[in-house]
Amino acid sequence: MSVIRALHQQLVSKERSAVEITQSYLDQIAALEPQIRSYLTVTGEQALAQAAQVDARIAAGEEIGMLAGIPIALKDNLCTQGVRTTCASKILENFVPPYESTVTAKLRDAGAIALGKTNLDEFAMGSSTENSAYQLTGNPWDVSRVPGGSSGGSAAAVAARECAVALGSDTGGSIRQPAAFCGVVGLKPTYGLVSRFGLVAFASSLDQIGPLTPTVEDAALLLQGIAGHDPRDSTSLDVKIPDYTQCLKTDLKGRKVGIITETFAAEGIDPAVRAAVEKAIQQLKDLGAEVQDISCPRFSYGLPTYYIIAPSEASSNLARYDGVKYGNRNNSDSLMSMYTKTRAEGFGAEVKRRIMIGTYALSAGYYDAYYLKAQKVRTLIKQDFEAAFSQVDVLVCPTTPTTAFKAGEKVDDPLSMYLGDLMTIPVNLAGLPGLSLPCGFDDQGLPIGLQLIGNALREDLLFEVGYAYEQATDWHQRVPG
Repeated sequence: MSVIRALHQQLVSKERSAVEITQSYLDQIAALEPQIRSYLTVTGEQALAQAAQVDARIAAGEEIGMLAGIPIALKDNLCTQGVRTTCASKILENFVPPYESTVTAKLRDAGAIALGKTNLDEFAMGSSTENSAYQLTGNPWDVSRVPGGSSGGSAAAVAARECAVALGSDTGGSIRQPAAFCGVVGLKPTYGLVSRFGLVAFASSLDQIGPLTPTVEDAALLLQGIAGHDPRDSTSLDVKIPDYTQCLKTDLKGRKVGIITETFAAEGIDPAVRAAVEKAIQQLKDLGAEVQDISCPRFSYGLPTYYIIAPSEASSNLARYDGVKYGNRNNSDSLMSMYTKTRAEGFGAEVKRRIMIGTYALSAGYYDAYYLKAQKVRTLIKQDFEAAFSQVDVLVCPTTPTTAFKAGEKVDDPLSMYLGDLMTIPVNLAGLPGLSLPCGFDDQGLPIGLQLIGNALREDLLFEVGYAYEQATDWHQRVPG
């Protein structure tokens, strides 16, 4: 059973109170944080006060929704009114937003309990959470290894049971890759399905908020709570949100699943990852799905395309951190000196690298050669997916080429680090939904992720296929020691 559903039943049957449930997660945080370090800010007092309000509603005989009383962790690039939001950057070290993001407001209104803000790669730029200006988060399966990134804190918190569920953001794989590394479920929704209002922008045409959860059903329930149109986000889709729990079935008869052949021929794919994903595909066949090979010939162009588009948008979005209006400021003797010193002191190496790449790609004389060409290739990648979805319902491939690597192993090799997002990036470029779920372990006991990719707004199919696979296996029931 899903964690959200189990906790909901305990609350409505009065077996446990919301305060008791919240306290148990706060105790788990206190016990494990010295090793895991997934939270940047824990809001214990506030969480217990919110829980007491839920208990008062239950005591008054009020019916509560599915998310009421559920303890949740929030990635620290989601604005929370009155609670520090740092984006794991020195430049926002003491920034307390004067407003609430749409998704956190929706969760608050639904009665969910915010336990705190989780660690990430600075401004969500990275694949290991090693780019945080504050701390290194450990992978609960082996604390000497990274939890993935950029939503590494959220994924580690879910895996270590330091929250029931969590929110992350995904620009090029930042929910799905840490989900794979930490052995949990991660969903990147269709671009525009979830409001980005109050999400601190990295690359605005790619960013999307989504759930990190112990099971597929939990992801469906959490998406239900955060999806929907928001007039404050100009890219928000005005579409009817279905009841995602209605599509959770245990057989796949009549479903067509396509294997993206290019991902199995990719450079650097770990044999253990390949074997686990091939076994998972066989399981989908056993559940009744028709499986066929599908070629997405321009899939491999995703990586170079992304590393022009994302840094270009980042260079534009991060221009606002200049020490003038908010954030940390170096009080120099001249305006230009204040700008340069504020940014030099406030940003870490990876953020500076991406700002410089993006500024160069957008500069006079290079815009057409780089940014414009990348946008054209992005259209070709999208066309490959459209052709694929004319033949199948869902595409399947590994989430990551390898399992979690040792902390420090790739810090001096950004290219090797970037290659870790090979399988996830094309999904963001095309604006499609992608789901990562556990499908096995390597010989070192590290989780492996299976990625399901759907057509735009077909999260229901991802949940259907993911749930059927999950129910037929026990990977999701395994917990780090």
